[in-house]
Amino acid sequence: MKKNQIGLNADKARELAEKLNLLLANFQLFYINSRGFHWNIKGDKFFELHLKFEELYTDTQLKIDEVAERILTLGHIPSHSYTDYLKLSRIKERRNVHDGKEAVKGVLDAFKVLLEIERELLTLSADAEDEGTNALMSDYIRQQEKLVWMYSSFLNK
Repeated sequence: MKKNQIGLNADKARELAEKLNLLLANFQLFYINSRGFHWNIKGDKFFELHLKFEELYTDTQLKIDEVAERILTLGHIPSHSYTDYLKLSRIKERRNVHDGKEAVKGVLDAFKVLLEIERELLTLSADAEDEGTNALMSDYIRQQEKLVWMYSSFLNK
């Protein structure tokens, strides 16, 4: 069995890198959508949501970098073109969203996609004995599950 530079099975590392590139593409679309929600939100909850969307895109920007660096650590190349992101992403572009509830629903829809991919990565990383990817996904899942609760609470007043 061939091992990569950090001692993981090279075939399993390649599979992880491919799934991480899928996550990267989805994070990129989530980032741009969150940015758009931040810029375009209107209405009585403007100040509250404007700040929340800024928190989302700022955090997502950090995650994008972490995921890309994890792909590199595994010995592979992170996708880095919007053409690739648009092809790969399960999260779709959200354009000109001004309504707070619609934007929050978009955030929740995106979290469903991200959590699904992250859980798939947890399974793959456990099988590959890749603690680095596993720990990263566990942290993301814990944080995003809490955000799902919080954003869902906003909608269920």
